[in-house]
Amino acid sequence: MIELTGAEIYQRDNLILSSVDLEVSAGEFIYVIGKVGTGKTSLIKTLNAELPLLIGNGSVLGIGLNGIKSRDVAALRRKLGVVFQDFRLLSDRNVHANLAFVLQATGWKQKADIDNRVIEVLSIVGMTEKAQKMPHELSGGEQQRVVIARAILNEPDIILADEPTGNLDPETSEEILDLFIHLNEKGKTVLMATHDYAVIAKKPARTLVCADKKLSDSAKIKEEIKFESLLEEND
Repeated sequence: MIELTGAEIYQRDNLILSSVDLEVSAGEFIYVIGKVGTGKTSLIKTLNAELPLLIGNGSVLGIGLNGIKSRDVAALRRKLGVVFQDFRLLSDRNVHANLAFVLQATGWKQKADIDNRVIEVLSIVGMTEKAQKMPHELSGGEQQRVVIARAILNEPDIILADEPTGNLDPETSEEILDLFIHLNEKGKTVLMATHDYAVIAKKPARTLVCADKKLSDSAKIKEEIKFESLLEEND
């Protein structure tokens, strides 16, 4: 599903992660942890082709990241669902229109099909009754549910989540994690950057650690988590 070999990940001219080797198989649930500025977000942006992969080799869902062309970026992003910490909802339209816009932009033509798909994903995330609400009328947790609905509109094979619980209270964070667990159980591959210890404690899983410009594949986190100091800050 995801493969990086000898990858050097940069933000502009700054080397963020060096010599990254990573393989992700279908159906995995993976955390990426690390202090602020250690590369969690940069890794996700590289996988999403927001950041170019200039050194090393990489592919996501069979699409090469090296020198990727614009048309291939569009094809890649149709196969990915990306969940942002800052939501990135369109403030001038309601929830239904936000989701319909994404479907229209990715080639859906028939209004009935679009409406049915929007209703379907809102049902999955428990937001059917909020379809006509504007983003500013929603709580943070509700907005994040809409963002997750947006991410799964086109039945992506992989969900990339960048600190999806970072701005939420503990109870809401747990509800959002439950959504990701549900999606993973339905077959979605999930890669989640997080600093939320409570999230990791609830669902131990394969964990990647960003530190000292390296990405390390740790053993599964146990109750006596050894990486607590890495979870103190947001990336």
